[in-house]
Amino acid sequence: MKLMAQRSWKQGEPLALVELPTPEPRPEEVRVAVKAIGVNPVDWKMRQSGPLRLAARVVGPPPPVVIGVDFAGVVEAVGSQVADVRLGDRVVGGTNFARGQRGSYADTVFVRPDQLCTIPSELAFEIAGALPVAGVTAWMSVVEIGRLAAGQKALILGASGGVGQLALQIAKHARKGFVVAVCSGKNAALVSGLGADVVLDYEKGDALAQAKAHGPYQVVVDCVGSYSGSGCRALLGPRGRHVIVSGDSLGSAAQVLVPPFSSKAVLGRPTRARLQSVVAEVSAGRMKVNIAQRFRLAEAEQAHQLSQTGRVTGKIVLVP
Repeated sequence: MKLMAQRSWKQGEPLALVELPTPEPRPEEVRVAVKAIGVNPVDWKMRQSGPLRLAARVVGPPPPVVIGVDFAGVVEAVGSQVADVRLGDRVVGGTNFARGQRGSYADTVFVRPDQLCTIPSELAFEIAGALPVAGVTAWMSVVEIGRLAAGQKALILGASGGVGQLALQIAKHARKGFVVAVCSGKNAALVSGLGADVVLDYEKGDALAQAKAHGPYQVVVDCVGSYSGSGCRALLGPRGRHVIVSGDSLGSAAQVLVPPFSSKAVLGRPTRARLQSVVAEVSAGRMKVNIAQRFRLAEAEQAHQLSQTGRVTGKIVLVP
């Protein structure tokens, strides 16, 4: 099996192509031949210092250090205790270092059945592979935490990014909400085309001040992670929720401790139930995934450089 990995836990070490023997799955695992890998900001943040990297070093597998969560592919081996996954199944899922698993930047991954779900034959691997972290984060933000109902208002900050585009579409098409979206002027047409009822250009003035005229909101989703927590909470209606797509940010996490405790920091952990909900939205045509750029697995460094610009419209995908 081939992996893009850091050879040690040394901070800043570049990713390198590593080859390891391909083992059989453990009794409770399945082995998946990877066809596509979604790139998320949390991937390159895991290479830096911070809580996630520390946690991975403590409870994760030993080096080589393979990062990444998202994958889509084909099941090629099934452990003896697995009864609900079959050879040849087309699947999408996410790895979990807390279970001792290596990341998804590889041509082969090992996960448990509850970390993946099957995908229909018409769903392309590249589209599916872009869904786990971003799609589950968007779903949790709008549906589970935001509890958006039909006719209620959602404010999506950073609506042209990977999570933002999906959160916008879930709020509009799955939950039948009224969506106010914030992005740059150059991305306004894209965001409007995804279903936003109102599009605000943050380059024309304070985004939260502009958004106030269209509130109050049941949910404010900060997909950028840097908007004022107090400013976002001021836009909420009764029982409204402020959601911060936090990644590895201690500052964002601290907002959840501020009364009246209406803020929540979230980074979606792919589970079968959540993945099934997201896949269903895509399969039904209620949610589209915009692939911003594709790279080969060996070009993961270039993919991270692009992601770090913060100017990516949509998702970056690696192909083994």
